[in-house]
Amino acid sequence: MNAPLAERIRPKSLEEYISQQHLVGDQGILTRNIKQGIIPSLIFWGPPGVGKTTLANIIAEESKRPFYTLSAINSGVKDVREVIDKAKKGSGLFTSKNPILFIDEIHRFSKSQQDSLLGAVEKGWVTLIGATTENPSFEVIPALLSRCQVYILNSFDKNDLIALLERAIEKDVFLSKKKIDLKETDALLQVSGGDARKLLNIFELLIENEDSVVITNKMVLEKVQKNTVRYDKTGEQHYDIVSAFIKSIRGSDPNAAVYWLARMVEGGEDVKFIARRMLISASEDIGNANPTALILANNTFQAVSVIGYPEARIILSQCAVYLANSPKSNASYMAIKNAQQSVKQTGDLSVPLHLRNSPTKLMKDLGYGKNYQYSHDYDNNFVNQEFLPDELSSTKFYEPGKNARENKFRERLQQLWKNKYKY
Repeated sequence: MNAPLAERIRPKSLEEYISQQHLVGDQGILTRNIKQGIIPSLIFWGPPGVGKTTLANIIAEESKRPFYTLSAINSGVKDVREVIDKAKKGSGLFTSKNPILFIDEIHRFSKSQQDSLLGAVEKGWVTLIGATTENPSFEVIPALLSRCQVYILNSFDKNDLIALLERAIEKDVFLSKKKIDLKETDALLQVSGGDARKLLNIFELLIENEDSVVITNKMVLEKVQKNTVRYDKTGEQHYDIVSAFIKSIRGSDPNAAVYWLARMVEGGEDVKFIARRMLISASEDIGNANPTALILANNTFQAVSVIGYPEARIILSQCAVYLANSPKSNASYMAIKNAQQSVKQTGDLSVPLHLRNSPTKLMKDLGYGKNYQYSHDYDNNFVNQEFLPDELSSTKFYEPGKNARENKFRERLQQLWKNKYKY
């Protein structure tokens, strides 16, 4: 049993692949691409353990293409060029289809490393498939990103993860010989955090050296706590630690925030990764309760991008402490969430005629822009008119937070709109 469980039961075909039906289901875009024999360069973006590497392997297998793989963690420009040279030499020997070059953790490639891929992708020597846990808009150079289709892989839900466990028990050559009772799975799913690879690693730890075992929540927590691993920016605690960090900021605890920050700093975490998470928190958790928080977080991101360790830790600490001590509001976050939900439910409602642009005479004749009232022509630069589609008139998406600054927002909105929104 040398290979880990996750490797032993890795799916070999789309039929065996669990989840991501929007990509690999009967009508999934990748399913159609494979059937048509058209595989564009791709970037898979999603959290750890959702099958990005597995999917790349399946695409290569089912499209019958040579498959080359590199890890951005330990590969340099020289390695990239060597693989591209191999792909060029072998691309016409056994198949007319160009090889697939899979690069794991592509967001860790420097600009020069990513530049070295451009020529091969442009000339069709290779079809690039990159995997990243980070937003490719931030981490992949525009020239390369523009030549790739970006597909989002979603976290596994509870049913997906249980299906993985049941498949392992039934199909794995070693586990199928054991008597395993999944009596309780909540703790097992919780500690895995939706990461399938982590789930299977923990599961294998629980049943090793056991011929008969009953999985319970108590048993899982006891065993896992005895085998916690040290923080590793490429390992299992990566997202647990940053989650604790952001929740400490959200909970206004600067002491906990700097502790979890120190854990990441000591683990060698990328300074931009930390700064980016604080930038998100400044808007999601603080918002207009203290708009300066977003400015400081953005300045922090810019500063650590050019300074780096060890001095960057001081800037990160200053920002973390400031965010933790700031008043909190998720009102803007909830506003866009509510508005998006409304859009999904109501569809593409027509823009009211008085709000439409009217650059041509025909549009003006059709009533575009008619009866629009220019706010600056009125007292206090305000006039009461409808800005939402008729079907959503008076719908309230934004509810000001209960803090000093947004209390003033509430008072002003109430003064302007009277009882329309009833703040």
